[in-house]
Amino acid sequence: MNRVPRWRIAAALVVVAGLALYAARFIPIYLHSRQLQNFVTELTARSDSAAKSDDLLRTWVLDKAHEFDLPVKPGDVKIVRSPHDLRIDVRYIVRVTVPGYTVDLHFHPSASNR
Repeated sequence: MNRVPRWRIAAALVVVAGLALYAARFIPIYLHSRQLQNFVTELTARSDSAAKSDDLLRTWVLDKAHEFDLPVKPGDVKIVRSPHDLRIDVRYIVRVTVPGYTVDLHFHPSASNR
């Protein structure tokens, strides 16, 4: 019976640990972005949202984003109104740095009550 060399087992463990590190860093960001998307969708679907001011809607979106530790700034939240439509667009970037790698993740949660 052939035994697997210990260096191969060690290398495999290093790779698995690296993947776990990346997953631990990236997955929460994507989950929080999805939660923000759900919030924006629910906010535009509410019948009373169209009557609320842009500043109030923006504040609600910013508060929810900050609750999820997402770096959304007031200028990242655009509210567009038409006679029969309320649209909320949020665009933001999350910079993620892990050993040996830095990436900017771009997100664009948006929803309309149409």
